[in-house]
Amino acid sequence: QVQLVESGGGLVQAGGSLRLSCAASGRTFSSHAMGWFRQAPGKEREFVATISWSGGSTYYADSVKGRFTISRDNAKNTVYLQMNSLRPEDTAVYYCAASRGKTDLYYIREYEYDYWGQGTQVTVSS
Repeated sequence: QVQLVESGGGLVQAGGSLRLSCAASGRTFSSHAMGWFRQAPGKEREFVATISWSGGSTYYADSVKGRFTISRDNAKNTVYLQMNSLRPEDTAVYYCAASRGKTDLYYIREYEYDYWGQGTQVTVSS
């Protein structure tokens, strides 16, 4: 069992930056691929970024590529999402998720994830 707690959300002006953190409980964090998803008001939840067990592989949604960076610190059981050049359309609740994938790969579909955090609100003002 893995429990996930996100933090770091808030209100920021367009063009600004935020860093989200997701702290995981349990001793098996390093064997889970991690992902970030987001859900804007009135929209379905969508994939944002993912990182493999080792951190050696990452993948991003086209909408955030070049602006967001996902990283992880397995010693601290934490995954991060550095968000730069934020836009109003990035406003959403951001969720952290963990996948018990059997290989050191990343995953981009919601059904591939086994554990979810409660979400943290990010609001970007224009």
